[in-house]
Amino acid sequence: MRAPVVAGQFYAGSRLSLIEQIEWCYTHPHGPGKVPKVQAGSRLLIGLVSPHAGYIYSGPVAAHGFARMAQDGRPSSIVIIGPNHTGTGSGVSIITSGKWRTPLGEVQVDKALSEAIKRGSEIIDVDEVAHAHEHSLEVQLPFLQHLFGGEFKIVPICMMLQDVRTSKEVGDAIGKASVGKNVVIIASTDFTHYESQRSATMKDHRAIDKIIALDPESLTQTVEEEAITMCGYGPVSAMLQASKKLSAKKAELLKYATSGETAGPMPQVVGYGSIAVSR
Repeated sequence: MRAPVVAGQFYAGSRLSLIEQIEWCYTHPHGPGKVPKVQAGSRLLIGLVSPHAGYIYSGPVAAHGFARMAQDGRPSSIVIIGPNHTGTGSGVSIITSGKWRTPLGEVQVDKALSEAIKRGSEIIDVDEVAHAHEHSLEVQLPFLQHLFGGEFKIVPICMMLQDVRTSKEVGDAIGKASVGKNVVIIASTDFTHYESQRSATMKDHRAIDKIIALDPESLTQTVEEEAITMCGYGPVSAMLQASKKLSAKKAELLKYATSGETAGPMPQVVGYGSIAVSR
């Protein structure tokens, strides 16, 4: 059992207060406007870029992606790829068994899918150490549980290495293992960290343009050349690589905003984006 480590910090620590906070994210002026209901959608959604800051900052932006998930229909399994902020554990770490808990309940790891992804890559290690105190995957779970209850499984992947070769190999492994399955891949990332509103917005849209173009290698190149402090460009690149193997045709920016817009003016902001990748 992987216990929550940022409940009460990044998001509310009790069940009722967390539900209220998630619904606040949906109805926030920068949110999608209403709390969604899961529909029997066409399941065209393959991938999602979703932020992972505290809900009071990034939650309204993240809500746009989860509203799209609700509209699209219910996935059976969700692969969540996030950056490694702690610097502990393996270069690329996956968990292949057990459950993850939040104040909204428990979620089962998809053992079969996670083991298939592991078999598809020599660089992915089974390693719980990297996940023990990492927040980038955990903060996605309450939104998913709010939508789907416990009726989905997850595959948690944490990336310390984010170079082009690593991201491609991880994405290929995910894509190959997911063919023919009812899977959505969430890439957890924030964009520019602690720059002015103008600078963050300008830099972030350069990276977003590469995501919209479904071009993982150019995304990495742009982040490196423009010195964009996007913490999860490797997970996003891996998601794009996997999505292309799963017949992705388009990517759409659902919402972009900074912490200065969602939480109030501040001299230095963090950028957040919600982007849907679909067949």
